[in-house]
Amino acid sequence: MQIKNWMTVSLLGVCIMAGSLVACSATERKIGGLKTPESVIQASDGRIFISEINEFGKDGDGQISVIDQKGKLSIFATGMDDPKGLAIIGENLYVADKTRILKVAPDGNWQVFVPSEAFPAVPQFLNDLERDLQGNYLYVSDSGDLEKGGAIYRISLDGQVTNVINHAQDERVLAPNGLLMDDSGDVLLFVDFASGILYSLNMKTGILTDLAEGLGGGDGLVHHANGLMYVSDWKNGKVYSVLHDEVKLVREGFQAAADIALTTDGKYILVPDMKAGELVWVPVS
Repeated sequence: MQIKNWMTVSLLGVCIMAGSLVACSATERKIGGLKTPESVIQASDGRIFISEINEFGKDGDGQISVIDQKGKLSIFATGMDDPKGLAIIGENLYVADKTRILKVAPDGNWQVFVPSEAFPAVPQFLNDLERDLQGNYLYVSDSGDLEKGGAIYRISLDGQVTNVINHAQDERVLAPNGLLMDDSGDVLLFVDFASGILYSLNMKTGILTDLAEGLGGGDGLVHHANGLMYVSDWKNGKVYSVLHDEVKLVREGFQAAADIALTTDGKYILVPDMKAGELVWVPVS
């Protein structure tokens, strides 16, 4: 794998990037030089995978990079179109890539897991990926035209796709983005990019409930052991915490806060700043 010329993160408040010094706080860390980073996920072995779109709409220039346990960044998989949401089941990494789902093996080689024609309707903008707790299913959001026409689908491990909810069924489903499965496996939460509303969908009853609003261009969605959910706002460059219907600002100043994740130790929110080309470790207070 090709090693990039990138910075090594220091815990002493200084980051070294491409031979120059970049100031960082004592607790917040970041790396730069990424090519339109959209999503991030940390594996159980500590590695951090980052999807990089590169140029929007240009097929074949997207990639997945990985930060190993020693802090080195390398290219893990190449030749994708516009890779976004990431999920891990077993040893495989799954990627929402434009209008299809890819399956990436441990050696970085990938194959098309679900082609666009396997969906009930041709996807417009596949975005976030979420797995269930047992690792039997993937859920993927289609953000439509980013204003309306969105949907959420469930995918079995043999590649069968079924509809969960779409705009035709409920007009509140405009451009679903970040997904989060609750512990029961029956309730799927999602934040809508167009409306900035956080929803809870009971998949047994089909009831869709508004939980919180004011989340701007809602993008990533995670749940912390401290009881808070964290939501990124792509449009306004912010990260919020949500408790019940109470929304609080956690961090602002990003150019475009994309699909966030938590580190496995729960100490940081990983925030890909898409327009800045950075991945930022935001401490959980």
